[in-house]
Amino acid sequence: MSPQTAALLLALGVLAGTYGTIVGAGGGFVIIPAYLLLYPDDSAATVTSISLAVVLFNASSGSAAYARLRRIDYRTGVAFALATIPGAVAGALATHAIPRRAFDGLFGIVLISVSAYIALRPALSEAGGRWWPRPNTYRSLADVEGNRYSYAFNWQTGVAISFLVGVFASFLGLGGGIIHVPVMIAVLGFPAHIAVATSHFILIFTALAATLVHVATGSLAGDWPKIIPLAVGAVVGAQAGARLSQRLPEKAIVRLLAFALFTVGIRLLVAAAGV
Repeated sequence: MSPQTAALLLALGVLAGTYGTIVGAGGGFVIIPAYLLLYPDDSAATVTSISLAVVLFNASSGSAAYARLRRIDYRTGVAFALATIPGAVAGALATHAIPRRAFDGLFGIVLISVSAYIALRPALSEAGGRWWPRPNTYRSLADVEGNRYSYAFNWQTGVAISFLVGVFASFLGLGGGIIHVPVMIAVLGFPAHIAVATSHFILIFTALAATLVHVATGSLAGDWPKIIPLAVGAVVGAQAGARLSQRLPEKAIVRLLAFALFTVGIRLLVAAAGV
């Protein structure tokens, strides 16, 4: 690998780590589209395995930063994480059965769908409580700045959704945060700051389970020279993202995220169509 390529991957890792930590998504939704364009000949299994390995480093670094802010709901995070692990294993194994062009198309559809969801999130958040079972679990957390977060959610619904998030996120190499955070906010009723921090904590378990599967199946063989600069950048970016999340206006972040996901999703659909 040339120094220029290593520097590019390092910069990509910083960008993914920073942005992924701000929105609690781990950075996989940034790494995969960029990687697909940089290495168009790599298999779907290779792409997802590299992304998940980097997400693991990013989630560990970001969780440490959010732990210092005291915004992680550990009890809920462990329960949801345990539910995602079986799904993450199944999703990691399934990546070997999908052709690269089909993977590009599926991922593009997911990104466009998530961007539409983000744009409609205020309306969905108001309606979410009417769609799902009533809350049966209550939490109250105070962060390091003295902010008090009190919320209630349905525990069984959260566990069931977490399993499905594990399957889908591992299959696509996302890690799960890009799906888990919107669900925790709009469906389960978590405060945004708690959802982002707790999602990052859950990502450690999901990404670790999926990465171990990819190591066992040989998907990561020979790819560590690419993973190392990405991972180093993601660790640094995670610390920056946790700090920036306290200062940036939420509306600006949401709009930028929706636009980026939509743009990259369209690009991947075009690639899947062979244009």
